[in-house]
Amino acid sequence: MSAETPAAPGTDEHYLRVFRRNFRAWRGTRPFWAGLFVMLGGLPIAYFPYANLRIGHLTLAMATTAGAGSLIIGVLLVVLGFSLWFQKHVRTFAGVAAILLALVSIPVSNLGGFLVGFLLALIGGAMAVAWAEDGPSAQQPAQVKTEGKGAAPEGAPAPGTGVADEVGEPNDLSGTSPGNEANGRHSAG
Repeated sequence: MSAETPAAPGTDEHYLRVFRRNFRAWRGTRPFWAGLFVMLGGLPIAYFPYANLRIGHLTLAMATTAGAGSLIIGVLLVVLGFSLWFQKHVRTFAGVAAILLALVSIPVSNLGGFLVGFLLALIGGAMAVAWAEDGPSAQQPAQVKTEGKGAAPEGAPAPGTGVADEVGEPNDLSGTSPGNEANGRHSAG
């Protein structure tokens, strides 16, 4: 092997480069940034009501009567952020829940973590709702081969009559309506 010959991808690469490529592939299949924003939004909402600021010998505590509510909202936002990472099929629910929790945090948790946590959770929730997974580009729908010139295969419906069901009968329900008592089912007699 000469010095000009490039290494095959994945064989002689440094493990950090392989990890970075795998992480990028994993990150691209889920609403990663939405989950990160939601988690980062939950941290100031849960932290600020329990923070103690020391100025010399003076301790400034911002604990409120709704401190438990702030903690619950912050923890729920962090859990929703993790669920966006590892359960991508709940992205709509998690996004809407994050938006609602961010709105509830305004009166409950010191203006939603001084608007920092509120804005982060609101943006993350909106990103989660708006995220759409890329469709499978490599897969093409299966095409039915026809026998001869324009003839449908045996058991398949004639062209334009709909898709066949398990028995091979056409499943075209365009002529049925609830008014004719058919409701898409075959009559018994």
